[in-house]
Amino acid sequence: MASCHDQRVTRLPTVLVTFLLLGSVVACSPSPSEEPGTPQLHTESRGPAGAVPPDLKEYYGQSLTWGPCAEYATTGRSRAAFRNRSIECARLTVPMDYSAPQGKTITLGVLRKPAGDPAHRIGSLVVNPGGPGASGMLMAAGLAGAVSNTELGARFDLVGFDPRGIGASEPQVDCLTDAERDAERLDSDADTSPAGIAQTEREHRAYARKCAQRSGTTMLANMGTRDVAKDMDVLRSALGDKKLTYLGFSYGTRIGAEYAEQFPGNVRAMVLDGAMDPDQGKVAELVAQGAGFQQAFEAFAAWCSRQEACALGDDPSRAVTVYQQLTRPLLEQPVAVGEGRKLSYSDATTGTIQALYSKRLWERLNSGLLQLTRGQGRILMALADSYYGRGPNGHYSGLTDAFNAVRCVDDPRLTDRARLRKADRRYEQAAPFLDDGHPPSAARGVCAFWPVPVTADEVPPDPAKLPTTLVISTTGDPATPYAAGKRLANALGARLLTFEGTQHTVFLQGNACVNRAGIRYLVDLKPPQEGTRCTS
Repeated sequence: MASCHDQRVTRLPTVLVTFLLLGSVVACSPSPSEEPGTPQLHTESRGPAGAVPPDLKEYYGQSLTWGPCAEYATTGRSRAAFRNRSIECARLTVPMDYSAPQGKTITLGVLRKPAGDPAHRIGSLVVNPGGPGASGMLMAAGLAGAVSNTELGARFDLVGFDPRGIGASEPQVDCLTDAERDAERLDSDADTSPAGIAQTEREHRAYARKCAQRSGTTMLANMGTRDVAKDMDVLRSALGDKKLTYLGFSYGTRIGAEYAEQFPGNVRAMVLDGAMDPDQGKVAELVAQGAGFQQAFEAFAAWCSRQEACALGDDPSRAVTVYQQLTRPLLEQPVAVGEGRKLSYSDATTGTIQALYSKRLWERLNSGLLQLTRGQGRILMALADSYYGRGPNGHYSGLTDAFNAVRCVDDPRLTDRARLRKADRRYEQAAPFLDDGHPPSAARGVCAFWPVPVTADEVPPDPAKLPTTLVISTTGDPATPYAAGKRLANALGARLLTFEGTQHTVFLQGNACVNRAGIRYLVDLKPPQEGTRCTS
């Protein structure tokens, strides 16, 4: 999140800020038979609970019918994860447009792993992985095994939901077909001549038009974080919680901050890991993110130089040059990878970005770059496919379309060509390993042609109205830099927990120090002492 990878304003692939794309779900996924038995269909009426807006009582007090999760799966990954018999799923109904609550409705997929110790249950822990566009249901299923033998799993129902338009939620945002997405990935939009810029903008305009035709402008106008926060408050009440306990990663921290602004009195506890800066402009965010990925690339290059075989050589000071020599030829001649597909420059850099999120993927990245030295691109393509949510059957998860739909109504639009060119130049300078060798671009991005207006407000949360929340920030986070976490903590009046490492997000990913502090806070509402630092 930020976005995982908002890469450059126009030319490089969009950077999605997300937790799931790192392979963390695979690492944490429980066995499908973690517990005996299969969830039986049953209806619960726990709401309304806590504060309820008068015109939304029927939503806040709705019953939830829980049952097996198999029918909620929309991808191969979710089909495997949702076989876990310790989880159950339901659908939550919310207004499509909160300004017209008696109008059209939509449904959100919700997944729950019930608390292991019902007698001492505190409530629900609602989780969101980021993106925007990633599945909260898949994240909760992936974390079920990680929390099952912890106090967190004993005291809380673990709940994940697919935000509106995403995953199992209905309807989904739909902009491109699978074939259209494959074709788009082959075009790196590197030509920054007037003709090249005109072509890029024609593609962006066509994309926005298809989103409007296939998703509907009413849906697109109500896809913002403003609306997701409202959905989360409906979910809180329907689950029977007077106050919300929330865990958000990456872009999920923006959802948390928005919820804190809209519903400060409804917050019990909030852990925000991999924070987005609440006051940072889009260009500054992109440049800071570029610098973060450059820092991660340099750390990877130093590690790689010590391996027996390193695609970037044994001199880290030349790693950027060697990487460019490896990848830039793809601009003119993509590498065939089988099944009629070709690895483009865009896919090679996206695959690299994907691997820079976590040290666990560095070995695979080096193998992919070594393959590229031999004119092969299978590993880098697989990394890029994971990033974009493309399954082995060629079907995409819809992650990228949802990302664009959210960010285009959340963020101010950058349309001034001089500012765009300057922003692209600043990004090149911040992340030289991603410099494709062409002059900076002045092409307007997809959001400049979006068919509905920005809906986000600029009102910051009021720390005086909030309980103490917890922000976790990693010193070497490539996607959401450490400074952003410090600023979010200050904006919320939150306690800051620092993790010294190089990765994107850390809570519930194996670090005992971070896990201990976060769990203690969520259970007992006791945040770590000011200045607490954990190391890898």
